[in-house]
Amino acid sequence: MNNLKPDITWIVKNRPKKDVNLSKKMFPVEMSRISRRFHRQIPGYSMSPLRSLPHLAQMLDVGGLWVKDEAVRLELNSFKVLGGSFALYRFIQEKLGLKDEEILYENLISEEMKRKLGVITFASATDGNHGRGIAWAAQRLGQKCVIYVHKETSKRRIDAIKSYGAIVKVVEGNYDDAVRQIVIDSKKNGWEIISDTSWDDYTTVPAWIMQGYTTMMAEIQEQFSGQGIIKPTHVLVQAGVGALAAAVIGYYHSLFGEEAPKCIVIEPENAACLLHSAKINDGKPHSIDGDLDTIMAGLACGEPSPIAWEILKETVDAYVAVPDYVAAKGMRIYATPLAGDPFVISGESGAVTLGALVAILKENGVDALRDFLAINEESQVLFINTEGNTDPIQFRQIIWEGSNPVPKEYWTDPD
Repeated sequence: MNNLKPDITWIVKNRPKKDVNLSKKMFPVEMSRISRRFHRQIPGYSMSPLRSLPHLAQMLDVGGLWVKDEAVRLELNSFKVLGGSFALYRFIQEKLGLKDEEILYENLISEEMKRKLGVITFASATDGNHGRGIAWAAQRLGQKCVIYVHKETSKRRIDAIKSYGAIVKVVEGNYDDAVRQIVIDSKKNGWEIISDTSWDDYTTVPAWIMQGYTTMMAEIQEQFSGQGIIKPTHVLVQAGVGALAAAVIGYYHSLFGEEAPKCIVIEPENAACLLHSAKINDGKPHSIDGDLDTIMAGLACGEPSPIAWEILKETVDAYVAVPDYVAAKGMRIYATPLAGDPFVISGESGAVTLGALVAILKENGVDALRDFLAINEESQVLFINTEGNTDPIQFRQIIWEGSNPVPKEYWTDPD
């Protein structure tokens, strides 16, 4: 190890007791069953794999490393479709006053359902994957879709959204500006917003989206059970507005209460709104300004989702912010596995948690965080690869061309 100051920042929350009441309320066990029952009806559905990296775990002196690989989720290469499709399902249920047993996926996409619903335009702001999931779901319902993206969104991500029939509008500014603009335009045009972030008087749909993600969590627990593991000891989950993080962490605290795994949120250093909120420590979510410049497009968010923050502020054990090269390193580790470990295709936002773990375990100056987390040869660590190769050009630049390299002064000896 070198003697430099670490290139990551963090804050830990060493609570004598956690408040898990909201987690239990928002993510009851029955909700994951409802969500999974719906997703199982979608043609092409199958459980995404939970991959083990035993040789990397041995190198890092960790009991086990487990990667829920959402790069193979349906045809979208991202977990986002789970939340978007479930939210549209719930929206239609509420609009028509139907119960779970009264509405099946085949009914949702029928001409009869389209006649009952009339013409609807679903709208959202996105950094890429959420918008593509909404466009995919709206297309199957035979409905219109409008997606707003910020000016730094790559053409490949925009084209992927358009491929599902959506209209895409580029907004000046960052992701948060795109959210604000779609709220204004949706009111003017009568569009139905399906957003994974929340704001005043807009919490129901974001809650549905987070509940839709629990299909993935139910799968994980079933897969761990098949390995004789009751639960992971540590969960590292990436965050933008915090919806995924709240779903993952809230699910585990609903299921296990005070016995939940240690939960660590990972953010880009230039878009670390959750860590920023935790540092202020007044119980409220706080935004950060700027361009939110990061290669982790799916995490480039400056304003936490308030309903996600309500869960996270009571349950997260540590918030960690990392530079872009940490995500790029995670991508390269997945793409060049040790002999015997599986090859994993992971995008920038998907790989940052693995890169962060290596930094936490190997960088000098991180002793306090490392001691607090107590990851050792008995630990079972869970990551979620949230996306595959969703931006092929940037993926090749990182893997083939070596863009965003680890600065030489931060190279670490894996032994």
